[in-house]
Amino acid sequence: MITTDQTVETFLDYFRERGHRLTPDGSLIPSPEDPVLFTSSGMHPLTPYLRGRPHPLGRRLTGLQRCLRTTDLDEVGDDTHLTVFEMLGSWSLGDYHGPQSLRWGFELLRDGFGIDPNRMHVTVFGGDERVEPDHESWRTWNDLGVPVEPTTDDNWWSNGPTGLCGPDSEIFVWTGDDIPQGTPTSDDRWVEVWNHVMMRYVRHPDGSLEPMHRPCVDTGMGLERLVRILQNTPSVFDIDVFEPWLTTLPRLWGQLDERSLRLLSDHLRSSIVVLGDRVTPSPSGRGHILRRLIRRTLTTLWRDDPTRTLSDLPIELVEHTLEHFRQSAHPQDVRTVLLDEQRKFDLLLQRGRKVLSHRRFSGSLTDDDYRYLHDTHGLPRDLVVYLITGVG
Repeated sequence: MITTDQTVETFLDYFRERGHRLTPDGSLIPSPEDPVLFTSSGMHPLTPYLRGRPHPLGRRLTGLQRCLRTTDLDEVGDDTHLTVFEMLGSWSLGDYHGPQSLRWGFELLRDGFGIDPNRMHVTVFGGDERVEPDHESWRTWNDLGVPVEPTTDDNWWSNGPTGLCGPDSEIFVWTGDDIPQGTPTSDDRWVEVWNHVMMRYVRHPDGSLEPMHRPCVDTGMGLERLVRILQNTPSVFDIDVFEPWLTTLPRLWGQLDERSLRLLSDHLRSSIVVLGDRVTPSPSGRGHILRRLIRRTLTTLWRDDPTRTLSDLPIELVEHTLEHFRQSAHPQDVRTVLLDEQRKFDLLLQRGRKVLSHRRFSGSLTDDDYRYLHDTHGLPRDLVVYLITGVG
C-alpha cells in the first residue's frame, strides 16, 4: 500500500522529470499583501507570479503546500473535509497550456498511481452568456476517452470578486464499491481529486473580463483525498497519517462516537499546525481562528465527560504532527499553549455559568440578551449557546 510520503514523492518526481522546479515549503501565513487570514490553496504564495512577475525558479513549478480553510469547519467530520490539509500543485507560468496539463494529469493518475481510467470522470466549463465553453479541455478529455460533464459556475474558478479567473476542469474518481454510475454532480461517490485551472482572464471591479497577456495553468490536488483513494479507505480520517490519532484518542478518553473522534483528531492536529507556524490564540484575526479550533475541541471533549483534559495528550502526537508538516516549533511549547488555552476557557465557562444562573436568563434569550452578555460579560453567543444546550 502506498503511503502518504510515497504519494508526495511520486507526484513531485513526476513533475520534476518534466522540467518543473520545486517551490519552497510554504507557511500557513500568507504574504502581508494578501488579504486572507490563512493560505487556503497552493496558488496563494504564487499569486504575484501568476499575474506576470517573473519567478526566480522559472516558468514550470511544482510543490506541496499546507492549507487551512475556515469555510469547511462545519463539514469536518464527514468523509472528505479537513481544516488543515496539504495541496499538491503544478503550475505553468505562461509556458504550456491547459491540454498539456490535463494529459499529464491523466497520465500521472493512470500510470503513476495506478487508478483505472474507467473510475475517472471529469467536469469542464460549459460556457455562459459571456464566455464560450472550454472547447480545448473538452476535446482533450474526449481524446483520452474520459467521460465529460459540462457545468457553468462549478467550473469557473475565481480568486475573488476581482482578479485572476478562468475556466477549470476537475478530475473525479469513483469511490463506490459497485460499477461507476451517474456523474459528479449527481452522485457524491464521485470524489474530486484534482482541479486544473486555466487562468485566462482578469476580472475588473465593473465585472468585465480582460484576457491575460500571459495565460497560466494552476493545478491543485488535495493530498489526503488522493491518499484515501489510493489506500482504499472509507474516509480521509482512515489514511496512514491519522492512524496515531485514531488509535490514541479512544485510549485516552474512552468511547467516542465517530464524528467526535474525527473532529477531535482534526481540530487538535490543526491547532498544532497553526501553533507550529507561530500563531498564538487571540480575540481576533488568525489567533481567533486558532482559539475557535481549541474551544470546539474542548466543548466536544467535555460534552460527555468534563474530567477529560488536554494534559492527557502525549507529546509524541504533537511531535508527529510538527514533523509531518515540516515545522520547527518545539513540541513542548505547543503543548504549553494548548494547556493555557484550556485553563482560560475553563475559567470563562465557570464565569459564564455564574452569569447565566441569574433569573433574568431563565427563559429563552433574546438578541438583546446575547448582546448584553457579549458586551458586558465578554460571553460570545456561541459560548452562551453551548452553556445552555451543551452543544458546541
